[in-house]
Amino acid sequence: MDVNINKSWKNELNLEFEKPYFKNLESFVDEEYKNQVCFPKASDIFNAFNRCKFDDVKVVIIGQDPYHDVGQANGLCFSVSDGIKHPPSLVNIFKEIEEDLGIPYPKSGNLMPWADQGVLLLNATLTVRAHEAASHQKQGWEQFTDEVIKIVSAKKSDVVFLLWGGFAKKKKKLIDVSKHHILESGHPSPLSANRGYWFGNKHFSKTNFLLQQVGVSVIDWKRL
Repeated sequence: MDVNINKSWKNELNLEFEKPYFKNLESFVDEEYKNQVCFPKASDIFNAFNRCKFDDVKVVIIGQDPYHDVGQANGLCFSVSDGIKHPPSLVNIFKEIEEDLGIPYPKSGNLMPWADQGVLLLNATLTVRAHEAASHQKQGWEQFTDEVIKIVSAKKSDVVFLLWGGFAKKKKKLIDVSKHHILESGHPSPLSANRGYWFGNKHFSKTNFLLQQVGVSVIDWKRL
């Protein structure tokens, strides 16, 4: 696995890349990509870091697994490439933005413009085998991405963490709540959203309010 990661992150994570668990993870991923169809494409595995430099992080959204159908995953949680049908969770994210901020529902589900503004769109597991959800869990990715959260927590301040659903909420223990902001709600998946745990959370306007309070430029949540 080619760890093609932005220099600002490399400086923070160099020690992690040398640990035995990460070496084992690299071997596993190399083997999977050689013998199976896996997503995202190898060059996009670290896309979340390459689109959002460490120095620029002001919001963190935590997902679980990359999408596992053809053409969907692009290395950013909840995001799909231009022209790809929006998965159900992303549909509900855009519906909430429309309700919260009056921004029209977009054509593109590509969230790279968010990442470019300082939103770290971090999946806990960065790779997956095609059509096999959770197939790359418990191979070391979670240890790596937990470390990412801890480093952001330790070395930055006033970052807004959006924890959607039970899985993401468990990451709260990795975050110093005395110097960061945490917004929690149900997951945007239809199962959770239709039970009333997602819609109306106003996380997008609340995030911008919190950023404004500390004199940081707000996120333009609009997509085209």
